[in-house]
Amino acid sequence: MGNQLVIYNTLSRKKEVFTPLVEGKVGLYVCGPTVYSNSHLGHARPYVTFDLLYRYLTFLGNTVRYVRNITDVGHLEDEVEGAGEDRITKKARLEQLEPMEVVQKYMNTFHRNMDDLNITRPSIEPRASGHIIEQMEVVDSILKNGYAYEANGSVYFDVEKYNQDYNYGKLSGRNLEDIKTNTRQLDGQSEKKNSFDFALWKKAAPEHIMRWPSKWSDGFPGWHLECSAMSTKYLGEEFDIHGGGMDLTFPHHECEIAQNTACRGKESVRYWMHNNMITINGQKMARSLGNFITLDELFTGSHEILEQAYSPMTIRFFILQAHYRSTINFSNEALQASEKGLERLMNAIKTLDELTASESSSVEILPLKEKCFEALNDDLNSPIAIAHLFDGVKLINSIKAGTEKISSHDLEELKSFYKTMAFDILGLKVEEAGESGENAVLAGAVELLIQLRKDAKANKDWGTADKIRDELNAIGIELKDTKEGVDWNLK
Repeated sequence: MGNQLVIYNTLSRKKEVFTPLVEGKVGLYVCGPTVYSNSHLGHARPYVTFDLLYRYLTFLGNTVRYVRNITDVGHLEDEVEGAGEDRITKKARLEQLEPMEVVQKYMNTFHRNMDDLNITRPSIEPRASGHIIEQMEVVDSILKNGYAYEANGSVYFDVEKYNQDYNYGKLSGRNLEDIKTNTRQLDGQSEKKNSFDFALWKKAAPEHIMRWPSKWSDGFPGWHLECSAMSTKYLGEEFDIHGGGMDLTFPHHECEIAQNTACRGKESVRYWMHNNMITINGQKMARSLGNFITLDELFTGSHEILEQAYSPMTIRFFILQAHYRSTINFSNEALQASEKGLERLMNAIKTLDELTASESSSVEILPLKEKCFEALNDDLNSPIAIAHLFDGVKLINSIKAGTEKISSHDLEELKSFYKTMAFDILGLKVEEAGESGENAVLAGAVELLIQLRKDAKANKDWGTADKIRDELNAIGIELKDTKEGVDWNLK
């Protein structure tokens, strides 16, 4: 296991040696965000996880084509049933914006947050609304192969028919009988043969803003369909790795497998990788549950349950200190421990540059390196790799104290190894003391002014409240009062 990368494949439910389809080239697809609100801590987890995978695959000498999409249409409020309002349309209605304004606004914040966390931008970032034609082609193939049916201008996937020939539920481990029992019949869904059939194309209701003309109706694609179409367009009919959060296993990824197989007669994805959730008081952190802390709030410390601000690298280190397949429970104590740990590691790297070499070494470098790479090769076991790096920190401190000696050759090797591990593979970077990036300082100042404006309003001091809003507007910061509070963005 030591020198080969082994990853846990959700499909086979076991660890497998990773062998790309084409030697030295890896196709990686990760489900990106639905951009209708600010990114929170739970969102950071998949992107840090798959950034580690991307960086490590690259370190191992592969060229990685990393595709991560943006969902900007078709993700309905009830994602299991494919019912309710489009999340972006709903937000557009509440904020009185054009849907694509909502998309752009939150896509900009998402990118800013990802840059703060030092997450590598993907090679390709396709948007669902830009791939409507490709999605219609997939629907056509599935219809032609007999695994879908049209009803009143919508097209639904025929799960029962598909399950006669293939296995619907193989990824999530569910069987169709259980799914039948647990799927409720919704009003207005009677046009479907079965309640668990999912939409490939939805006819748009008269009030639905985002719509495209198709041979079936003026409508929009189903959420599951988007990823099937975009992943295979850029990575080919068969590709190496598809990643995402564990909460997407069913129905989203299960439906992707069904669509790909119904379209081409074979599966597209060779390895399915899923990261676990971040919990808060034992419950999954999610926008739908309202128990989330946005990344900007973490970087500025502006959420009521935060005891302080946490820098982007503290957040990144906090995520890497748990194995990607285990849950992480959020707490101030855990984040503060990560902050201290990160500081220890960064100080050790700084110390390496200050050490004086001796004639010979009393320490061995090779076992430390081997242990770290062995941990990463074992399904990206970052917490074990980090634990070994901390063993090395003790060693570095002993050399500094003069109780151990190191030769100049070994010292150069140790420096190179620590910088490669910390910066290139784990994706950490040096932050200035007390700094959470310029963005966070700006965000902190704006949040403070928003609070002062709120106080002024409470005291019926409308003049001051308006002055704060107008002055911020004049320097390019726009405030928007919403039901959930005040949103702000740079114009």
